[in-house]
Amino acid sequence: MGKKKFEKGFSADYEQFENGSNGHYSVLLNETVDYMNINPDGIYVDCTLGGGGHSEKILEKICTRNGKGKLFSFDRDSFAIQKASDRLSKYKDKFVAVKGNFAAAKELLAMHGIKRINGVCADLGVSSFQLDDAQRGFSYMQNAPLDMRMSQGEGKSARDVVNNYSEAELKRIITQYGEESFASRIASFIVNERQKRPIETTGELCEIIKNAIPAKNRKTGHHPAKKTFQAIRIEVNGELEILQGAINDLFDLCDSQARMAFITFHSLEDRIVKHTFSDLAQGCTCPPEFPVCVCHKTPAATIITKKPLLPCEKELEENPRSRSAKLRVCEKIKDREL
Repeated sequence: MGKKKFEKGFSADYEQFENGSNGHYSVLLNETVDYMNINPDGIYVDCTLGGGGHSEKILEKICTRNGKGKLFSFDRDSFAIQKASDRLSKYKDKFVAVKGNFAAAKELLAMHGIKRINGVCADLGVSSFQLDDAQRGFSYMQNAPLDMRMSQGEGKSARDVVNNYSEAELKRIITQYGEESFASRIASFIVNERQKRPIETTGELCEIIKNAIPAKNRKTGHHPAKKTFQAIRIEVNGELEILQGAINDLFDLCDSQARMAFITFHSLEDRIVKHTFSDLAQGCTCPPEFPVCVCHKTPAATIITKKPLLPCEKELEENPRSRSAKLRVCEKIKDREL
C-alpha cells in the first residue's frame, strides 16, 4: 500500500497496524480494563474489536495466574477481524473473534454456548485504520469514494444516502445525528448539486458542505464537514438505533458484579449510555408524595463513574483523536425487572 495522507495532528498508525505492529492507539485503554475488574477465570466481551488494543489488555489480565477465562470480541469489519486475530494469535485458546454486530451478541454468544458473562467493554468510535484508509470513505480529510460502511459491501453506503434521500430526510439526519446548525442549507445544497450529477466522493461532498456554510462560520472551530459526515456515518451504520437495546441485552447476560465499560465519542452516544445506565440503577419510582413504596423496584445496577472519565493530558498529546472520548462504567447488582 502506498504512503497515505493523514489528518493534521493525527498519528499515522494505519501502516503500522497493517504491517502487524501495535501502532493502533486504543482510547482510555488502561482505565477501561482496570475498571472492568477482570477475573482471570471469567468470560468477557469486547463489543468493538477494532485494532485489538482493549482485547489484548483483557487477555493479558485473563492469562494472569493461568486463568481459565475467555474473551469474545465482535466486529462488523472483516479486515479488523483478520488483522486483530493475527495480532492476538498467541491467545488463540482464550480468544474468539466473532464477525457481527454486538447488537446480536446474545444470539451469537449462544452459538458458542455462552449464556452468562463477567464483563463487557465497547469503544464506540470509528477505528483509526478505518479513518486512515481513504478507500473506506470515512474521512473528510481524504478524497475517496463515498462509503462509510463498517461492514464492507453490506447495506446502504454513504453514496446511497447522499444521492437518494429526500431533502427532508437529509435535513433530519444532519440535524438529529450531526447537531448541525446549518442542516437545512446543507441538505438543500446537496440536493441541488446531485441534480447536476451524482455525488461520488468525499471531496465532492466536503466542497458542497463548505459552500453551504457561511464563510464567517467556517473560520474557527471544527472542520465544516465534521458534523455532516458524522451524521451520515451514523445513518449508514444504524449506530444509535441499536445502542440502548444492545446495552440492555448485554446487561441481561452479565452475572452479578459484572461491569460494563462504554466509551463514547459524541453527545448522542453518551446520552444514550448515560440514560440507559441510569435506568438500570434506578430504584423506587413511586411519586414523592407516597408515604411508602408500593412499586417495590430496586436498582439492578450501580453507577461506578458518577461523572464520565476523560483522557489524561498525556493521552491527548499522544492521540488527539481521544479528545472527545468519555468512559462510563456500571456494575450489575441483579437481573433487571422486565
